[in-house]
Amino acid sequence: MLEKATFGAGCFWGVQEEFDKLNGVIKTMVGYSGGHSENPTYKVVCSGNTGHAEVLQIEFDNEIISYEELLKTFWNIHNPTTPNRQKKLLEDKGKFNSKIVTEIVPFESFFEAEDYHQKYYKKNKLF
Repeated sequence: MLEKATFGAGCFWGVQEEFDKLNGVIKTMVGYSGGHSENPTYKVVCSGNTGHAEVLQIEFDNEIISYEELLKTFWNIHNPTTPNRQKKLLEDKGKFNSKIVTEIVPFESFFEAEDYHQKYYKKNKLF
């Protein structure tokens, strides 16, 4: 059965590259979530004034890969001590030297990023 998950980890390019490698991930799309303006653009979001986060939306087959496996991948590639890039469990384990600042919030909206951002690393041969 196909499901969707949305993760924000600061810059979305590298996150997309990592999730695209996973068996069971059917499709990924970078975009923006949250915020207070409709149809945000990269330039406007980067201003820091819209409240949007750069995110990756993942379509996955939960019979091949579980949401929990996606979460494990996310936490392995994301530094939760950098704002805009949780929480209590990791702090208690002492895995990080700094306070965890990543927010876990209910999904509100998804706005697809401009085409030149989709699969950016592949298009620009960075990997």
